[in-house]
Amino acid sequence: MSVPGPRTPRASNVSLALARARLGVWPVVFIVMAAAAPLTVVAGGATTGFAVTGVVGIPVAYLAVAVALGLFSVGYVAMSRCVVNAGAFYTYVSRGLGRVPGVGASFVAVAAYNTMQIGLYGGFGAVLAGLLDDWLGWSVPWAVCAFAGWLVVAVLGVRRIDLNGRVLAVILLVEIAVAAVFAVVQLAHPADGRVTFDTLAPGNFLGAGIGAALVTAVAGFVGFEGTAVFSEESKDPQRTVAKATYRALAIIGLLYAFCAWAMSVATGPDRIVEAAKADGTELIFNLVRPYVGQTMVELGHLLFVTSLFAALLSFHNTVARYLFALGRERVLPPVLGRTSTRTRAPKIGSIVQSGLAAIVLGVYAAMGWDPIVHLFFWLTVVGGLGVLILMAGTAVAVIAFFARPANRDGVTAWRWLIAPALAAIALLWILWATIDQFHTLLGVEATNPLRWLFPGAFAVAAVLGVLWALVLRAAKPGVYAGIGRGANSVTTGLETPLDRLNPAPAASGW
Repeated sequence: MSVPGPRTPRASNVSLALARARLGVWPVVFIVMAAAAPLTVVAGGATTGFAVTGVVGIPVAYLAVAVALGLFSVGYVAMSRCVVNAGAFYTYVSRGLGRVPGVGASFVAVAAYNTMQIGLYGGFGAVLAGLLDDWLGWSVPWAVCAFAGWLVVAVLGVRRIDLNGRVLAVILLVEIAVAAVFAVVQLAHPADGRVTFDTLAPGNFLGAGIGAALVTAVAGFVGFEGTAVFSEESKDPQRTVAKATYRALAIIGLLYAFCAWAMSVATGPDRIVEAAKADGTELIFNLVRPYVGQTMVELGHLLFVTSLFAALLSFHNTVARYLFALGRERVLPPVLGRTSTRTRAPKIGSIVQSGLAAIVLGVYAAMGWDPIVHLFFWLTVVGGLGVLILMAGTAVAVIAFFARPANRDGVTAWRWLIAPALAAIALLWILWATIDQFHTLLGVEATNPLRWLFPGAFAVAAVLGVLWALVLRAAKPGVYAGIGRGANSVTTGLETPLDRLNPAPAASGW
């Protein structure tokens, strides 16, 4: 009689998967568009772009970035049909370039999205505190407002994802409507009595500073790529991710360009830079105040706050799912791969993200650092840089993945090679321009070490990820073999739909 050997631990259904079939196309669109924070970009990003770069071609820069990201989306969507995993960028790089670069990308992703999410608390807290002071005469510290938002995000983060989608949908639709109304009002009252298209002219690409303008524009799109993060929770992953990605990108790209162009029409294209420098984020409100009344302007200010909250919630959900994907594959502690038994949300990942945000907010409040410049502006700019790095790397990974004939069945050359190659060239050029002009984006001198410290942090994260992957390969080959496989990395003898969608990575030196 043989003695049975030790049993391989079998993960419970709770730790295997997120909630299935909870999200349709439009809920995913609302979640990722909320991360892009349309009204925040229109009121803050576009005006800052005009003021900081001195370039009048911000509207056409938004269109150009939308085209570049559209090319990126062709390969991104093609891969999403073959690989369904909440790890998104991490998984795609793992399946395209190998497990070691994939873990390096995962560390960059966790750092970038956490930085972006936590930085938004600075803007939310400061803007809400200002509104309470203006409207009610309450002098509330920004940190109190930030922690109030943190509490709501922490609670919603462990709730059903479709509830999050409904909350974000309401906020998003109202803020888009107000931004569009403001733009129409501005066009109805053009400077000098005529509507001009100067800021949309392609010739703006020949002027100085267009690199900085593109860098500013690309930051406004960060979040749209999160569609793949919610693929496991979609009703039809092969179609939902594709439709949601293209719809989100088209809507926000056209909205940004339209609203930025409308502002330039209302001020006059030759005066938009000076107006943006003088009024800052109040420009959009000042331009419409004489025509829509104070109540509408106050609604716009309120939606500015809710736009920031929606972005906070959306990025929180993204971070929680990255941590879940890494915990499920045991790249990070397996406890992160647990979901709530009731809501199937990535409970532990959500709690960890909330805890990290609370620590950073506490440090900023205790040190008395500026919540707008040092928390909101700096950290969101840095987070956007990290996502840009991931998109450029993913564009290359898509080509590598489909270069293997076994993965290319039915995928045209346009989808796996031409469009991703064009996207990689465009994104790498924008990345170079971002790093080259990073001191300008931070508002510091070219000799300030911060211009290299922040980008260098992502290099450190990538190196740490690569070293950790090598450790896993040597010490835990079973865990290493499961990298990029999602739920299948922790199952034994169980075939699920993900087995067919996520075949095991081909053996390689990586």
